[in-house]
Amino acid sequence: MSKPLLTGSFVALISPMNQDFSLDFGGFRSLIEFQRENGSSGVLIMGSSGEVSMLTTEERHAIVRETMKQKQSGMEMWYGCTGPTTEATIGFVKQAAAEGADGAMVAAPAYICAANEDIVEYFLEVADASPIPLGVYNNPPRVKTDLSADEVLRIAAHPNVQLLKESTGRVAQAAQIAKARPEMSLMCCCSPNLGLIVPTMTLGGHGTANMTGNIIPREMAVISKPWEDFQDAQNFQEAYLRNLPMLHYAYSAINPVPMKSLMAAMGMPAGPLRKPQKHLRGDALQRGLDIARELGLVEAYGLSPISTLAAAE
Repeated sequence: MSKPLLTGSFVALISPMNQDFSLDFGGFRSLIEFQRENGSSGVLIMGSSGEVSMLTTEERHAIVRETMKQKQSGMEMWYGCTGPTTEATIGFVKQAAAEGADGAMVAAPAYICAANEDIVEYFLEVADASPIPLGVYNNPPRVKTDLSADEVLRIAAHPNVQLLKESTGRVAQAAQIAKARPEMSLMCCCSPNLGLIVPTMTLGGHGTANMTGNIIPREMAVISKPWEDFQDAQNFQEAYLRNLPMLHYAYSAINPVPMKSLMAAMGMPAGPLRKPQKHLRGDALQRGLDIARELGLVEAYGLSPISTLAAAE
């Protein structure tokens, strides 16, 4: 039986927090509803944008449990389930499955820098054990491991692997994977510095697994729509070029620092970053605010920005 192909904008949510650094589950509800109302196909919770490396195991379990109570009709709910070991990753995947998650996103474990062949076996072992569809995140900027197209395609052949989020710096890899037409959704991250969005969508990509959709979800839904006709291509070009400054701002520092800083300044549920990370200040934050003003985001989304820049710091 063919695997269903997921399409569109999958937004990697931030993890909203209270001022005491505890998790803000009311904020999660608001952000999830915001994504559904503005055309996102799915949300990816507890990716690197969600400060997952700074969460305890208990907090990770609680996020799955509490946010699944907020499941929105017609929008996929996927969870970052990477752990420090194969066994820990499988444990996070099974907990997400038990709570009703639609899928689990998994990257290579951080820091260990294992050989690619060992990481391929890791993905396949997790896929064997997973009760739910699996997304593979090739994320060399964060974990160093950089899978080749052939290695990705070996993993894609597994019946439980449904999605690839590609973040390699080798742009040609998008073409190699697209040419092979694996039974798997081909998505990329939204970093303009990696330059993957345009070739991925041009070559038949199914969407993006993006961070910038936290604040421009409607625009990212247009950018992430698979091309079915010339109008889709034109819409993509217009939305991509218009919003390119925001994409660059989103990656102006390690994620999710720019995005969470701007969301807090725009009055969205965000809260502080867990230490040692801190919000952007001064000119760095002002750049994001200026771009938001130029794009008309306050009016477009009914946001309530802070009254002074100092209050966001």
